[in-house]
Amino acid sequence: MTESNLNKAIVYFRVCLASQSPRRRELLKQIGVDFEVRPANIDEQRWNNEKPYDYVRRITLTKASTVWQQPGFPQDMPVLASDTAVVVDDDVLGKPENEQESVAMLSRLSGRTHQVLTGVGIMFANKREFVSVESEVTFREISEAEMRHYWKTGEGRDKAGGYAVQGLAASFVANINGSFSGVMGLPLFETSALLQQWRVAMWLSRPHS
Repeated sequence: MTESNLNKAIVYFRVCLASQSPRRRELLKQIGVDFEVRPANIDEQRWNNEKPYDYVRRITLTKASTVWQQPGFPQDMPVLASDTAVVVDDDVLGKPENEQESVAMLSRLSGRTHQVLTGVGIMFANKREFVSVESEVTFREISEAEMRHYWKTGEGRDKAGGYAVQGLAASFVANINGSFSGVMGLPLFETSALLQQWRVAMWLSRPHS
């Protein structure tokens, strides 16, 4: 068997997820991917005048490369990373740090359509690849009282844009045009295609970390 054919025959049964997001873990489990978690812990500050796509691509690939380059990281395990940006008026909304920021974010999203851009990257043997998906999310009008009550639930405190589409904030969503799993944080169609391209096994029923 030639080296080329041998490489094509290799299947990786485990991948490293460069994220501690419980939503991404659940989504990977949904498609039967066996994985371990190693958060990248990088600075996710957006650069001045950085376009949303460029920001998501940079952060995603930086997460992947940071984990891959950790001392002692197993060189036979691909690294999967992802990043999600909630975009309105070409601004990227981060994670609110207090009630005031949460209300300000939800006020900008209330009664209008915004974009959710999610990138997925994979790195292995110093090679890397990136794909992204953009979805449109339309919110109904949200009262200030609802915004403040939502903050007090704690759900939106560690979420881009200050809300979780799969949680209580589902009641805000009038329409989604695009990838629901992408809005959650990991677009499964694009992720599956990328994993298949890199020969990472899916549909496994093995325990997960």
